[in-house]
Amino acid sequence: MVMRKKQSRSKVVEFMVRLPSCLVGMEACGGSHDWARRLMAMGHDVHLITPQFVKPYVKSNKSDVADAAAICEAVQRPDMRFVPIKSVEQQDIQSLHRAPSLAVSHRTAQVNQIRGLMLEDGVTVAKSVAALRKAVPDILEDADNDLTPMFRGLLCGLWEEMLRLDERIAAYDREIKHLSEQSEACKRLMTIPGVGPMVSTALLAAVADGKAFRSGREMAAWLGLVPRQHSTGGKPRLLGISKRGDVYLRKLLIHGARAALRWADRKQARHSRWVSELATRRGQNIAAVALANKTVRTAWVLMTRDEEYRIATATA
Repeated sequence: MVMRKKQSRSKVVEFMVRLPSCLVGMEACGGSHDWARRLMAMGHDVHLITPQFVKPYVKSNKSDVADAAAICEAVQRPDMRFVPIKSVEQQDIQSLHRAPSLAVSHRTAQVNQIRGLMLEDGVTVAKSVAALRKAVPDILEDADNDLTPMFRGLLCGLWEEMLRLDERIAAYDREIKHLSEQSEACKRLMTIPGVGPMVSTALLAAVADGKAFRSGREMAAWLGLVPRQHSTGGKPRLLGISKRGDVYLRKLLIHGARAALRWADRKQARHSRWVSELATRRGQNIAAVALANKTVRTAWVLMTRDEEYRIATATA
């Protein structure tokens, strides 16, 4: 222990500027990437650690001092895995994904509320946004459905709010599509089956050039697309996928794999034959996750080596 000093947020920059270049360890949390970029500009070597890897080094009860000591111990471990530091551009793209994600959840809540309120008056609509879009204008125009003027006005307001959410989501989608068309890395990624503007830009925001990972499998493991182990006594035991890492990106990858899986049996490419046979043997869900895993491995190769995707034709 050389020094133990508590600093307020406003004085951290002044304190770090006076320090000679050193190794700085921080937990990955809100604002940590911004602090990491600032400290790196001062000449420090910054490593971000996920909190779950710091927890085993906390001695006794939790406190700020104990957490700092645990981070100091964890950052010096030779086999410690660190969180890649995001650039400003990566965080901007990530924000562009987070905003429509929230808007979609608000629209889902709006749809459920409209359906629930109409159900109380005996008006039923199928469980989908498309069905509601088609039904509500007709319901509002129908004068014989026994809806009171007050409820009709309330329903009209809720419907207009839902249309505004639709416009916001469409605007976000257009911006993401435009961004993918301007990026060479996204263009290469979108040649992979099951990868479109949403998946390609989300991958770019999460892993940049992918060189923070030693292999495609390591990147797939980071996203939770590999089996979770519970082995002991030399007996391997593999469970379901670990579901670690970025939940949002993993969801996009699996949805993209499901879309590619729908058309796989109509194509002659080797990976299409492989995933079609796997779906027949193990089911659609396992095949979709396996295809998402393969997509991540392929994406890692394209991102780290600046290569183009090549389709391998299946042999008879």
